[in-house]
Amino acid sequence: MYDFVVVGVGPAGARLARRAAEAGYDVLALEKGTVGTPLACSGHVSTDIWAYVPESAKATLLQNRVYGANFRLGGPDSRAYPFYKSSEVSNVIDRVELDRTLADAARAAGTDVREGHTVTAVDERADGVRVTASADGETHTFEGRLVAGCDGPVSRVRREIGLPEPAETLHGVLAFDEEPDHGDFVDVHLTVPRFFAWRIPRGDAGVEYGLAAPPGTDVTERFERLTDAYGAETTHRCSGAIPIGPPERVTSDRAFLVGDAAAQTKPFTGGGILYGMTAADHAVDTIDPTDPSTLDAYERAWRSDLRREIRLGHLIRRAYSLPEPIQRLGLWALDGEIGVHMDRPTSFFSVEHLRALVGGGSADTAGENERPRSQSE
Repeated sequence: MYDFVVVGVGPAGARLARRAAEAGYDVLALEKGTVGTPLACSGHVSTDIWAYVPESAKATLLQNRVYGANFRLGGPDSRAYPFYKSSEVSNVIDRVELDRTLADAARAAGTDVREGHTVTAVDERADGVRVTASADGETHTFEGRLVAGCDGPVSRVRREIGLPEPAETLHGVLAFDEEPDHGDFVDVHLTVPRFFAWRIPRGDAGVEYGLAAPPGTDVTERFERLTDAYGAETTHRCSGAIPIGPPERVTSDRAFLVGDAAAQTKPFTGGGILYGMTAADHAVDTIDPTDPSTLDAYERAWRSDLRREIRLGHLIRRAYSLPEPIQRLGLWALDGEIGVHMDRPTSFFSVEHLRALVGGGSADTAGENERPRSQSE
């Protein structure tokens, strides 16, 4: 019997599996296809990502360094409201290779990672869980003490055990232009109902275009208008669901959810890589697979850590739907150098950000107020 059966080997699942195996637990991780594919998530992440991958992997994963963002209330030719730092704000990475790197780290720690296993049933019992999966036309059954649902926004584990759905699910779409672009600013277009569209330079890897919107919005038409406005020739289009708003409960008797399955995402961007891996760490730190009552400690731990960030993220997102004159006023008042961390909205109230707002520069570049030379006007 495994201590943990982890369903889904994306960043959250791989992180949970790795940490649990390192702690001495017997871990099985099941991925329905090949780890990292199909791609359905942006590769724009904060620099905190490097704390979660082997140091040697950075040279392979890093595609571009980003120093700021141009916010626009119209198309590419509309006025840009720049937000930037003198130091790196974020990085663009090879998203497929990230998943593979994290899965390899889980394997190296001792996790039994099995690709091509589609989970079809999860049965909670008094003494453990039985997970049924299909692979190569055959049915396989695995026994574990606990099951971790790390299987994304449309989680089979969540539905099998009857846990609540996320508060909201957006429809996101991505595509890529292979023309190299080494610019160090992303473009954010607040032109999509209740969300936004984006353009991210990926260095030699090209450009990523993306858009997300609530159900019922003509996402495809809006996305084509975006790429046409940039004159982009895109390939490798992919789409997927983006969960927003964690349900009131992500644990049951012998099961728990982590990552997108638990809607542990940033409400203002939809990104969930760092939040999901943070929650995975809390799971390993608090859960004893021989004592299912410790699942309550996991609920308390991850919510205590991320609750304020998620709440503030919801407030930021509301600004996307304000009347345009108010949006212009707010962007005009705040544009310039910032001291905000892209994963932590609470950093808006940090000393670093307040110093930047009053013209003193960010904490790590005090006295330097020059805008990056590649910043678009």
